Amino acid sequence: MECALNIQTKSAKMAKRKQSIARPSREEAEEAVRTLLRWSGDDPSREGLLDTPRRVVKSYEEFFRGYNEDPVAILSRTFEETDGYDEMILLRDIRLESHCEHHMVPITGKAHVAYLPGTRVVGISKLARVVDAYAKRFQIQEKLTAQIANTIQDVLRPRGVAVVIEANHQCISTRGIHKPGVSMVTSHMLGEFRDNPSTRREFLAMLQSRTCAAE
Repeated sequence: MECALNIQTKSAKMAKRKQSIARPSREEAEEAVRTLLRWSGDDPSREGLLDTPRRVVKSYEEFFRGYNEDPVAILSRTFEETDGYDEMILLRDIRLESHCEHHMVPITGKAHVAYLPGTRVVGISKLARVVDAYAKRFQIQEKLTAQIANTIQDVLRPRGVAVVIEANHQCISTRGIHKPGVSMVTSHMLGEFRDNPSTRREFLAMLQSRTCAAE
């Protein structure tokens, strides 16, 4: 009962926060794109750019659809019929696409998500959907990693959660110091993954076996 109330409270807080943000109209968003085009030094009325504002706004609906998704609700449908399965569940190489909240440029990479089930498990597609729900927003990688792990821990109440993200950031490869090929790795460990060294080693070994197989 307490777990269900916590889930409902967290979901309600997310919904309230979303309602408090006044979204401009589509027309206002398209006009903002025209302003940026003019600021960049181009003419938004020329033929090649006439339809660009509409296309950009439409693409933003896809890039940032995570603001319309509730990660808590995604994980709420679980299964208890596991025949006592209590070993690690790992979903590797989840394609990740996000945008840097500092420069609004792409972040691309992979997420690896693992948990040790308590009494319930969730469909594996739901883990990937939670990754997307948080990634399809303006982000920094550190926060994204923690959000995914914390939500899985809060909703499923497993014995532990581990999330590792490997990603490339265009804010470092296409601007500023221009260092292409640099990847950033972040991790967030909870429960037994944090407290039990052998569990953490098992998780990391399973990720390493992926790397060796790829080679």
